Amino acid sequence: MIIARRQEVKILRIAVLMCDILVRSIMQNEERRGHGIMGEQLTRSDVQKIKEEIEYRKLVVRKKELEAVKEARAQGDLSENFEYKAAKQDKNRNESRIRYLEKMLKNARIVSDVSEDDEVGINNTVDIYFEEDDETETYRLVTSVRGNSLQGLISIESPLGKAIRGHKAGDRVKVKTNGENGYYVVIKKIDKTTDDSQDTLRKY
Repeated sequence: MIIARRQEVKILRIAVLMCDILVRSIMQNEERRGHGIMGEQLTRSDVQKIKEEIEYRKLVVRKKELEAVKEARAQGDLSENFEYKAAKQDKNRNESRIRYLEKMLKNARIVSDVSEDDEVGINNTVDIYFEEDDETETYRLVTSVRGNSLQGLISIESPLGKAIRGHKAGDRVKVKTNGENGYYVVIKKIDKTTDDSQDTLRKY
């Protein structure tokens, strides 16, 4: 009975972690259709990373893709020119990415990555004890634009991220998964890491 319960909770935890990815996907689709209302929560560092990618895509990638289209077009019949079609697709993907990032910046809500010395904040690494599983796992709390639960990066918008943010080592908190349903975790240790230089922006 206990084993079955632990398996059930573990499945629930995985579902909660993947929920972050699903929610972001839905929000992004809404934004592309012009239905986005609330902007992305970004730190100053996130904004800088986005600006750098936009500049690189405009100055380097755009030029490269335009040249590729010109070269492919010069090969002749465009109706059967697969190189031309591929080059056009690459060009369009780059322009789409630029528009996506520019819109993200336009609608962004800037959040501080500064937190109290004894509290869980953005970019901090946290050891979390999952009571039902009797297991301790380590995650780093990040903004959703960098969130990747498969790499141990938990978004501040995810159920787990929302639950632990602002809490202290030793706190027992409830991770809500559906209304009042959920599970409990204990914050065992907080490492006040701040380096996000190796983090990458999500694709879409």
